[in-house]
Amino acid sequence: MSQSIEIRPIQKKDNQATADMIRYVLIEQNAPKTGTAYEDKALEDLYKTYKDERAVYYILMENDEIIGGAGIQPLDNDDSICELQKMYFHPKARGRGLGQQMIEQCLKFAENHAYKACYIETLPSMKAAQNRYLKNGFEYIDYRLGHTGHHACTVWMLKRL
Repeated sequence: MSQSIEIRPIQKKDNQATADMIRYVLIEQNAPKTGTAYEDKALEDLYKTYKDERAVYYILMENDEIIGGAGIQPLDNDDSICELQKMYFHPKARGRGLGQQMIEQCLKFAENHAYKACYIETLPSMKAAQNRYLKNGFEYIDYRLGHTGHHACTVWMLKRL
């Protein structure tokens, strides 16, 4: 079975399928709809949201289907720190090393754009994601950075770049 895997920046035509994939994963993970990416207005036009030169949203494609995504964007109150955002993977993508590839690509982008640190928020229930972040040098911190509006995400992590 031939697989075609590609990680590339989001295009305008990918907006709806990406939003649908993220919402599917949040529901599948029993995440709250309030206080998470589920209700983000930015989800409706991720292409526009990540248009800034110091921002990017990568999608993971397999045979023309979006099965994952993750983005980097400066924090709203400190442009020396970026946030790894909206990193979600459909069950089809999990356990294959694709999440690791996505993190590496996002962190490389962050380093190439002169960020000093990378921040992430996640849900307490997302233990596999937390383990992946720890393996990539993120450390737990006991305070929120920025004003993301994701009040349900009460696990905060930071990696110095």
